[in-house]
Amino acid sequence: MKYAYTAIISPEENGSFSVRFPDLPGCYTSGDDMPDAVHMAQDALCLWLYDMEQDKKSIPCAAKQHDIHTESNEFTSVVAVDTETYRRYYENKSVKKTLTIPMWLNEQAERANINFSQTLQRAIKTELRISE
Repeated sequence: MKYAYTAIISPEENGSFSVRFPDLPGCYTSGDDMPDAVHMAQDALCLWLYDMEQDKKSIPCAAKQHDIHTESNEFTSVVAVDTETYRRYYENKSVKKTLTIPMWLNEQAERANINFSQTLQRAIKTELRISE
């Protein structure tokens, strides 16, 4: 799923930035500089939402950016993430599946040195209309 939430970014005295998402309790991070803070914000947001999806918990709606209150030294930024991309990257471990095919097909495939796992993966991706 694709999401976009408003982050509140607070400059720190040492030049770093803290980031929090007021719509998502406990979702906060920091970065050594602005690019690092943005990167860390995307990672924290995606992991928080991914965990909620995995636990089948209700995901809070995102407030409108102009409805978020900030202190005088803070500012907001919208952070967008895609948990499906995150899931594909981090859940790329293999699982064993048992399948049944006709003997004649198995014999021909083995003679042709067909890799069953790769062939099945390609077929499932095609069926699900997943492009890499």
